[in-house]
Amino acid sequence: MEHHRTTNAANRLDRLPISKFHKTTLLAVAFAYFFEFADINTFAITAPVVREQWGAEVNDIAYVTSTSFVGMFIGAVVAGGLADRLGRKRTLTWTTLWFTLWSFACVFAWDLWSLGVFRVLTSAGLSAMTVVAVVYISELFPSAKRGKYQAYAIVIGICGTPATNLVASAVVPMADWSWRLVYLWGTLGVFFLCFVRKLEESPQWLEARGRHAEAEAVLARIEASAAAEHGTLPEARQPRPRGPVVKRGLGLLKDKKFLYPTILLSVLWITQTIGFFGYSSWAPTLLAAEGVSVEDSIFYVALTTVGAPLGSFLAAMVTDRFERKWCLVVFGLVIAASGLLYGLTFTPVLIVVFGFLVNLFERGYTALAYAYAPELFDTNGRSLGTSIAYGLGRLSNAAGPLMIAGIYNGIGYEAVFMFIAGSWTLGAVVLALFGPATRRQRLAADASERLEPRSAPASS
Repeated sequence: MEHHRTTNAANRLDRLPISKFHKTTLLAVAFAYFFEFADINTFAITAPVVREQWGAEVNDIAYVTSTSFVGMFIGAVVAGGLADRLGRKRTLTWTTLWFTLWSFACVFAWDLWSLGVFRVLTSAGLSAMTVVAVVYISELFPSAKRGKYQAYAIVIGICGTPATNLVASAVVPMADWSWRLVYLWGTLGVFFLCFVRKLEESPQWLEARGRHAEAEAVLARIEASAAAEHGTLPEARQPRPRGPVVKRGLGLLKDKKFLYPTILLSVLWITQTIGFFGYSSWAPTLLAAEGVSVEDSIFYVALTTVGAPLGSFLAAMVTDRFERKWCLVVFGLVIAASGLLYGLTFTPVLIVVFGFLVNLFERGYTALAYAYAPELFDTNGRSLGTSIAYGLGRLSNAAGPLMIAGIYNGIGYEAVFMFIAGSWTLGAVVLALFGPATRRQRLAADASERLEPRSAPASS
């Protein structure tokens, strides 16, 4: 009886070669990522001008920044629940529209209060879109290759950060109102709608919701386009017998299989967020405090960010080749060491070198984590679990800057970098001790697809 209740979506997707369908999906997600990375920095870039024009205090700017991270937490958790309920594709579309709409509203802000509200709403959409995109790629790409393509999407997406810096440096000085154009740039993510018709809903999600006819139709379309491009497809592995279906929604929190990876990934994202934002927001301040001119400090920081796209590319090279858990541990420890050395050196060349290494490995770490996180859940809880953990990470940064400011004022700047290095090290140690390995099951899926052109009898 159970045999007729599955479309075997995971195994059928796993044995597909990478085809035009995958590349279109990747391009669409990378486009959304590009404007997410572009939009996440717009407030930081425009804050100095806004402060001047509206006579705002530094504390007001800090308040907007902190509440933005609260917005990110709410956005991530809400989107995680919606993606499990409404579907991955639909939620990805709505969340992208949401953040572009509120970025557009920022163009018309009349004071810091209104800009702050619009930024919180934009931030909610940014992190909402990210968690849904991570799950979407995880469910549509073959398990043996999904990590690499998750990283490729970030390689393209991360170029949104330097692109925004260039746009801002061109438009902000034009006139006293032209800082608003930076937010207009952030709204170009709306062109994601051009891709929507070419995207498919996740067959694994449709199958998990019991919508087998729709899952079958989507799988048939994907398989037909892959076969037209690559010839006859290998047989899919037979589905394993399914256990009882777990309760959906927040009822999942009572399930150990769901709760364990959610707690583990929360530690991963909290240590990553405090470590990364702590470093990136203090780097220019430290240089200025050490007597480096503002122009030079911005130039040094710009040089170090060249490492970011290269880091995602490095992750693409290693993510499917080695155990992702151990890649994350190694990357985390390298970031801790580089960040600590950065804080303890005063030579411009070494500042750039260590800063470059932090950016390189941090972006690699993020790309690896995006691929690793969804693998720890089954389809029913994947979106909610990923989003709760990612959301808690973002929420931690509402407190992160306050903790770092306290350490800086109380003990000194070297202690700040020790704290940041400690955060990365804690994440690496927890992952090393408690993180599940995922490579074996990916390899098993890949090997059996190659070894089983026909449905072979199971050997005991």
